[in-house]
Amino acid sequence: MKTTGPKTAPPPDGRGLRIGIVQARFHTEVTNALLAACLHELRELGVAEAGITHVTVPGALEIALALQTLADSQTCDALIALGCVIRGETYHFELVAGESAAGITRVALERRIPVANAILTTENLEQAMARQSEKGRDAACTAVEMARLIAGLLP
Repeated sequence: MKTTGPKTAPPPDGRGLRIGIVQARFHTEVTNALLAACLHELRELGVAEAGITHVTVPGALEIALALQTLADSQTCDALIALGCVIRGETYHFELVAGESAAGITRVALERRIPVANAILTTENLEQAMARQSEKGRDAACTAVEMARLIAGLLP
C-alpha cells in the first residue's frame, strides 16, 4: 500500500461539530489554563460556542463517568478530558494517573466516540504549568480531527 499526500494533516475543520469537555477541578490553576487554551483552539478551528458543552468534576478519577454520561447522551461528536495529576510522596499518583487513563480509554472504545486525553501527569506544579497551554490546544485539535476521521469511516 502506498500512501500519498502531505506528511502533516491540514488543520481540522470544527465547523458544525459538537464537543464535550470534562474538566477536573483539582489543581484548578492548571485545569483552568488547559480549558482556556482548549476553548481558544476550538474556536480557531471553527467550533461554535453553542457546540461546546463544558462540565466540571472534583478530580481526575471522576472524569470517565462524566465522559461516559456525555457519550451516552449522543449530543457530542468528540470529548475532551482535562485534568492534572501531580506526583506526591505516596502510591496515590500511580493509581489516579493509571485508572483515569484506563477509564477514558474504556469510554472511547465502548461508546465509539473520540476522546482526547489531556490529563497532565507530572512530577511537580512547574512541569504542569509548562505544558498546560500546549496540551489544551493539542486536545482540541485531536478531538476535532478524530471526530472528522470517525465520521468519515462510518457508513
